[in-house]
Amino acid sequence: MYEVEMKFPLADPARLRAALAELGATAEEPLEQRDVYFAHPARDFGETDEAFRVRVVGEQNVVTYKGPVVGDRTKTRREIEIPFADGRADEFEAMLSLLGFREVRAVRKRRTPYHFTWEARPAECVVDEVDGLGTFAEVEATADEATREAVQDALLRLAERLGLEGQERRSYLVMLLETDD
Repeated sequence: MYEVEMKFPLADPARLRAALAELGATAEEPLEQRDVYFAHPARDFGETDEAFRVRVVGEQNVVTYKGPVVGDRTKTRREIEIPFADGRADEFEAMLSLLGFREVRAVRKRRTPYHFTWEARPAECVVDEVDGLGTFAEVEATADEATREAVQDALLRLAERLGLEGQERRSYLVMLLETDD
């Protein structure tokens, strides 16, 4: 499966929430997320355009691999997510370190997800308040190889409908690393 997403800086969250309400989107409770990104011991993810992270939301944990971005209209990449034992993130991160992975940086954010149907497909829009960066909106959906182009087109129309402008192609990790320099 592919994750198809677009990210935008968000100056007016209230305007986006109103547009989402017009689409019948329902908001979930805000989530506190901590994403810890790791460098591979034998290859440079910066060069290969991959990402490997551990996400912690409360006691829940998931490890995620993101492949290289395909295409240039949206941020579309193969994504594999695997949940692992609740409350065990520290131990899993220690194991990665012992295997030669190196922690690059943590990204902390407060995420409010909205779910709805757009053009007969399940869609999600999230409002992220990212520590050290500000507020962003992401629209995303999943696709397989056969539907990838159609989903990208649908998300482009959704972003326009929501009034989102100034697509940001960099990840939160990259933006934070640039502010660290």
